[in-house]
Amino acid sequence: MSNEDLVSRRGFFMKLGILFNGLVAAALTVPIVGYLLSCITRGRANAYLSWVPLGPLSEFPEGETRLATFRNPYVTPTDGKTADTACWVRRIEGEQFQVFAVNCAHLGCPVRWFQQSSLFMCPCHGGAYYQDGSRASGPPERGLFQYPYKVQDGLVTIQAGELPTPGASASLTGKKPTCA
Repeated sequence: MSNEDLVSRRGFFMKLGILFNGLVAAALTVPIVGYLLSCITRGRANAYLSWVPLGPLSEFPEGETRLATFRNPYVTPTDGKTADTACWVRRIEGEQFQVFAVNCAHLGCPVRWFQQSSLFMCPCHGGAYYQDGSRASGPPERGLFQYPYKVQDGLVTIQAGELPTPGASASLTGKKPTCA
């Protein structure tokens, strides 16, 4: 063999280093490109939002707030009991309701309803909410999050699949997400 056909030790490690750096760059590029294109694929995430029944109208007397549970429609096999989600249902009158997420708007601790004082109270940091879900006191800067609801065939149903938040309002109304 001639000297031109032989690869020097230095050349071999140079080519090996270039190959390794190329593999690392490819491995880093895939999630970055996925993130950059997520605003296009995010529209498919709303496909799992569905109307979930909470119970018949008779279970929710007028003027009262009751705890209801439902099964999250977006469930994976490993979710188990955690797919059972709670919410507070307040029947104002007739078919007029307010359905609140059970989580405090501050840090997500579960709030409790106290009939005597007509307040929702958060045990974690002392947040309090009036019966209409608006903020009464404490660290939360806003009221309780609400689920969209409708009464259909004598059943109270809510649109479930994601936790209602200020950012979720676009997906719950069916608007397409925009890339920022």
